[in-house]
Amino acid sequence: MPSFDIVSELDLVELKNAVDNANRELDTRFDFRGVDASFTLNKEQVAMKANEDFQCRQMIDMLRNQMTKRKVDPRSMETGTAVLSGKTATITASFKQGIDQPTAKKIVKLLKEAKLKVQASIQGDSVRVTGKKRDDLQAAMALVKDGEFNQPFQFNNFRD
Repeated sequence: MPSFDIVSELDLVELKNAVDNANRELDTRFDFRGVDASFTLNKEQVAMKANEDFQCRQMIDMLRNQMTKRKVDPRSMETGTAVLSGKTATITASFKQGIDQPTAKKIVKLLKEAKLKVQASIQGDSVRVTGKKRDDLQAAMALVKDGEFNQPFQFNNFRD
């Protein structure tokens, strides 16, 4: 029986490349000349340090821009609030990986309400979708892509 998995994974190599490119962009931007600003990647978190709060907010946009260029979906990024300490402001951005339980339940509910001839089951941090016809599975993929989940999804292990 044909099946596939819905997962939410982050390409850490491309994220590292996006952070490196954002650091290079900091060096060339006129509005950051003479400013002690940097991006630091630590596992699945990026720390953005600058002299002012508004500069950190600009750095978030720079990172999103670089992520888009490297084909890393910026919807996986969650930013915290600015922490001011001394002369520096720091914002930490974390990245979502895996599908949490409430989101998985929403996906299963969406597929059931669509009356497609597929079955969806939650398996850890992924959702397995099975059906008799390949067309039904492709319709399920399209339905999940169009859904408003504020999280990027990938479709793996498509088996006939």
